[in-house]
Amino acid sequence: MGLLVNGIWRDQWYDTTAEGGHFVRPRTIFRNWVTRDGTAGPTGAAGFAAAPGRYHLYVSLACPWAHRTLILRALKGLQHLVSLSVVHWRMLDRGWTFEDGPGVVPDPLLGAEFLYQVYLAADRSYTGRVTTPVLWDKLNRTIVNNESSEIIRMFNAAFDDAGARPGDYYPVDLREEIDALNQRIYETLNDGVYRAGFATTQAAYEDAVGTLFETLDWLEARLARRRYLCGDRVTEADIRLLVTLLRFDLVYFSHFKCNARRIADYPNLSGYARDLYQMPGVAATFDAGHVKRHYYESHRTLNPSGVVPVGPAIDFDRPHDRARLAQGG
Repeated sequence: MGLLVNGIWRDQWYDTTAEGGHFVRPRTIFRNWVTRDGTAGPTGAAGFAAAPGRYHLYVSLACPWAHRTLILRALKGLQHLVSLSVVHWRMLDRGWTFEDGPGVVPDPLLGAEFLYQVYLAADRSYTGRVTTPVLWDKLNRTIVNNESSEIIRMFNAAFDDAGARPGDYYPVDLREEIDALNQRIYETLNDGVYRAGFATTQAAYEDAVGTLFETLDWLEARLARRRYLCGDRVTEADIRLLVTLLRFDLVYFSHFKCNARRIADYPNLSGYARDLYQMPGVAATFDAGHVKRHYYESHRTLNPSGVVPVGPAIDFDRPHDRARLAQGG
C-alpha cells in the first residue's frame, strides 16, 4: 500500500488522524474521456476517440472499482476492442505488481513490473495513490482516466460505433433515478465497507457500519418488489452494487468487521446478486481467489499474519427466483 509523491514511490498506509479516525478516499486524478468522435467529455481534454485496439485496461481482479469496468467490458462485448492487463492480487510495499501468478496478465505495452511505473509513464511527477482501474491510450502513451465511474460510462456508449454490442446501461429516462441510487450506494456501501474497515476510532467505525446496514436493509425492501434496482432493466446502478455484494460475505463481513448480518441473511439481496452474476459474461469477470487473497495478504495493518481464511463457501450459481418479479412474470 503506498503512493507516489512528485514521482517518488512511498510505502504509506492511509492516515486517518486528520479526519478523527474516519477513512476519506482520495480523489482520482486522470479525468479525460474516450468519446465516439474524440470531442472532450464532461471533464478533461479532447483527442481520445473510440477506436478498436487503441485503448488498454489495467485492472485488479480483487478490486471492486476495477470489477465495474470488467463487467461493462464484458456486457458490451469490448474484449476485442480494449485489451487487458491484470495485476497480482498481493499489494505490499511496492503497490500493485505484475509478479507471476494465476490469473495475472503482464503489461505488454510498457513491460512494467509495478503499476506505479504506468502512472509515471503518463506523468513523471505524479502525486497520488496508484489504483486500478487504469485506462491507457496506446496512441498518445498516456493514462486517459483512472476513475471507474467514468470508465464504465465510456464503455457504455463511446464504442457503440466501433463494434460494441448493443445495450444501454445508463438510459436517459432513468438517469435521475440511477444517479440518486449511485450516490447512496457509493457513499454508504461501496465506500462504506472501506470506511468501516479502515476506521481507527470506535465512533468512526460504528458510524460507517450503522449507515451501511441501513442501506442494505433499504435495498432488501426495494428488491422485494422489483427484479433490479430500476425495475426490469439492468443498469449501471446494479453493476455498481453487485461488485460489493459479491465481496461482502467473502471478505468484508470478517476482514472489515461488517458483521451485523451477511448478504446470505437477506433473501432478496442474495437472490438478486446471483441473478446478476449469472448473466452471460459476468461470472468470468469475478475471481474469488484473487479477492480473498488480496484483502487478507495485502492489508497487513489489519491482518499482520497474512493468513487467509478457508471459508466461506458461497455458490453464486445456485438457482434464484428473481424472474417472478419481472413485469408480466
